[in-house]
Amino acid sequence: MIYPILIFILAGLCEIGGGYLIWLWLRASQSPLFGLLGGILLISYGIVATFQVFPTFSRVYAAYGGVFIVMSILWGYVFDKQTPDKYDVLGAIVCIIGVLIMLLPDRS
Repeated sequence: MIYPILIFILAGLCEIGGGYLIWLWLRASQSPLFGLLGGILLISYGIVATFQVFPTFSRVYAAYGGVFIVMSILWGYVFDKQTPDKYDVLGAIVCIIGVLIMLLPDRS
């Protein structure tokens, strides 16, 4: 179970990091190099996600949505110094519960 979690985290860092760099380029007037690096990270995200062990594309991508919500809140806390409020935390908990409901049952 460690491998899928690591892949979720790596994919999340690629997706959120890539989006953040493009945000900085277009919204915070950073160098176009930020946009280029962001694009490379977003492409990397698409590749990393294929390493996931779960067989169904739609479930994996739906689960990524929940994981990325949590990671985005953490990203905002670390990089933007935005402290999550109780609604952020509650929403993140609901998302993780949803991810677990989708991925943990044995469907064989």
